[in-house]
Amino acid sequence: MTERLSDVTTGTNTSSTGSDSTDDVDTGTSTGSAEVADSRRTTEGTVYTVTGGDWDEVLADAVHDERIVMNLGPQHPSTHGVLRLVLELEGETVTHARSVIGYLHTGIEKNLEYRNWVQGVTFITRTDYLAPLHHEAAYCMSVEKLLGITVPDKAQAVRVLLMELNRISSHLVALATGGMELGALTGMTAGFREREEVLHLLEHLTGLRMNHAFIRPGGLAQDLPDDAIEKINSFVKVMEKRLPDYDKLLTGQPIWRNRLAGVGYLPVDACLALGITGPILRSAGLAWDLRKIDPYSGYENYNFDVPTSNAADCFARYLLRLEEIHQSLKIVKQVVKSLPTGPVMVEDAKVAWPAQLTIGSDGMGNSLEHVRKIMGQSMESLIHHFKLVTEGFKVPAGQVYVPVESPRGELGYHVVSDGGTRPMRVHLREPSFVNLQAMPAMCEGGMVADVIASVASIDPVMGGCDR
Repeated sequence: MTERLSDVTTGTNTSSTGSDSTDDVDTGTSTGSAEVADSRRTTEGTVYTVTGGDWDEVLADAVHDERIVMNLGPQHPSTHGVLRLVLELEGETVTHARSVIGYLHTGIEKNLEYRNWVQGVTFITRTDYLAPLHHEAAYCMSVEKLLGITVPDKAQAVRVLLMELNRISSHLVALATGGMELGALTGMTAGFREREEVLHLLEHLTGLRMNHAFIRPGGLAQDLPDDAIEKINSFVKVMEKRLPDYDKLLTGQPIWRNRLAGVGYLPVDACLALGITGPILRSAGLAWDLRKIDPYSGYENYNFDVPTSNAADCFARYLLRLEEIHQSLKIVKQVVKSLPTGPVMVEDAKVAWPAQLTIGSDGMGNSLEHVRKIMGQSMESLIHHFKLVTEGFKVPAGQVYVPVESPRGELGYHVVSDGGTRPMRVHLREPSFVNLQAMPAMCEGGMVADVIASVASIDPVMGGCDR
């Protein structure tokens, strides 16, 4: 054989004279015909080496029941996070789809068993990092139910305020990342621009943009700043001005509509069979929202609607998330108008640390006034402070399950106490994990490109899925 310009075992002869791809090449699995692509057997089936000719002719000559197995992800964008999809394809049609998870596993549920009840708040925010305040609320409500305590009215109202702001932020990320994955880059930049407005406000109210640890068992870490209402009202005005732009940019855009309408269909009976909740279930026509069905934190005192659709497709889920942002703004305005006065933490000194302390210059709650009191006046106060900080309070033995409506659906905390200062067991009913079951039902029978749209409409957060 003449000298080749590239060292390969198969392929077209690149010498000056040239030759057919099957000339002088022994692959061991040749089909024996220059008109049919070389093939070899693998654990995934027959793999063809196509080196030239028209693709239509190759497909016509190939055996039609052969299918391609393809890995999609884990990567950002496209798979909406560190999610790996294994797709079996026949041409561009998905014949079988399955998800492979665990790339963001953190063992948070197990870690909670080694932290006291207050410290646990800083862990659970790292699960669904796009809805940390919903996790804080659900976890703290579980602890409070075990303790048998009632949270002050102002703390309840502020919790609703923070959760609705967090819902707006999460839905904006869903719209932005979905737009990015489908090629609508302006939708992505607009979504993250508005999300920054929410995060700036949350930082002003709680001290942190994300993973706030602001909701504590018994109430809140501290009261809202003096100018909170002014800042919130300013934010609402900005959002009400910018939200109509999404309808102009995306809702009425024919390309956006054609990429989503009729894609990822999942009817209500399939949702119920799989345990699907949140915008996916409501897009199939069932107005199931725990804020209405089983109100908590005073949600029954606020007037808002639960938007639904009967389309049960990706476009319906997009429209519902956009409308839920409007409804959350409606709730926020009502909270601001009716915000109660009073404490934001229970009076029980065995539970109230550190919320009753005045924030000092170190930002950690060690005010000079408090330090002077416990160090110079009362040895009992010093001992109590030390044990409460290092060991934490005890929670009566028992187990509870407390659900809330997170941006992705029903988020439930099953908490078990053995009477000690640490949880015996904490298990999450995480909607990202449950809703991801819908991926094969949405994608199989559709095109590869529609897989991206379907996964984006599920809006899974892999931190919550893997945890």
